[in-house]
Amino acid sequence: MVLFATPAQAQLSSPLPPGASKPPAPGTAILPGSIDGLAGKGAGVHGANSPFAPLAPRDDVLAWSVLTDVKTKNEKNRILPVFNASQLDMNGKTQRIQGFMMPLEPGKKQRHFLLSSVPLSCSFCLPGGPASMVEVKTKNPVEYSMEAVVVEGRLQVLRDDPYGLYYRITDAVTVK
Repeated sequence: MVLFATPAQAQLSSPLPPGASKPPAPGTAILPGSIDGLAGKGAGVHGANSPFAPLAPRDDVLAWSVLTDVKTKNEKNRILPVFNASQLDMNGKTQRIQGFMMPLEPGKKQRHFLLSSVPLSCSFCLPGGPASMVEVKTKNPVEYSMEAVVVEGRLQVLRDDPYGLYYRITDAVTVK
């Protein structure tokens, strides 16, 4: 659900969206987990009322904090990622990532889906910005699960993806 701030609401000093440092400007879209009232920026936020447990910490997977630590720049009416050296160093290397499946096609088995740092709260809402999602293309179909999954494959760091994504894993397999 997208909420828009009215002029009166924009004057309120509290409550602010999570991570916000100032009230949003009138007419600004506010999404759960948005930062400074900018929709689709930053990592997703796990809701306190979610029926799904947050991701359990694992030492054998790439931390979402590493992936979401991305700066952005405006270039020719587009917002492009500016990756740090450690993120660029991961490009083309095998990585494991834990997250929640967001199917891109109908069906019980998925070969192409998004992996998110937080579970979906609405089938029409993105839970965070592009840094908190990874496009996954698997070798073999994977059964859809609403629980967290771990995939392993070759990570691609995307500097200028036409869909606005920052990361992709190819030749992925599921890991227990």
